[in-house]
Amino acid sequence: PDLGTDRLGTRADDVYAALVDAHRGLTPEAAATFDARLVLLLANLTAAPDAVIAAITRAGESNGSTSCASPR
Repeated sequence: PDLGTDRLGTRADDVYAALVDAHRGLTPEAAATFDARLVLLLANLTAAPDAVIAAITRAGESNGSTSCASPR
């Protein structure tokens, strides 16, 4: 799967801000639960297990990338 293409365009910052806002005030445990639930919801939305697994692997890499497909 192509994880390097920015498909959010001008809305990438909006998505990032929404994610940061959703974490505001959460305990680390609640944030982890939120993240897991969000991943499962998005995985179900994409209906592409191979792409989801590739994204999980990519997210676990600490390569310093700031692209949309990687954590900021």
